[in-house]
Amino acid sequence: MQGSSDKHGTFSWNELITTDLESAKQFYGALLGWSFTETKTIYGNTYLVAHKGAAVVGGMMLRDGNVPEDVAPCWDPYVTVDDVELSAGKVEDLGGEVVLPPTDIPGIGRFCVIRDRQGVSLNLISYATRDKE
Repeated sequence: MQGSSDKHGTFSWNELITTDLESAKQFYGALLGWSFTETKTIYGNTYLVAHKGAAVVGGMMLRDGNVPEDVAPCWDPYVTVDDVELSAGKVEDLGGEVVLPPTDIPGIGRFCVIRDRQGVSLNLISYATRDKE
């Protein structure tokens, strides 16, 4: 599911966290011409991978069963890092918080969820198969 950029420090994936997956699928499908394939989240729940033609453009999942209830529906970006454990370790040194420690996404890589000093969340990800340039 790797996005368009896989170099350290670049945005590489975006997913929608929603309370109504079918409505989101219909809305974004009609608005942007996306088609979808179904897979599973790391928790075994439905995950929709969005496609524009042959290109993979993002993903969508329900909030319920995947993220805490206090997370508002939103588009949720991922930034590629060379080493997710190392990057997660730097977060607290810089005054941030690791909300979800480094976790495997089978067949994709490892990710974590962080919060900066202002309370803004971001996902960091190291892909299992990528060239580290």
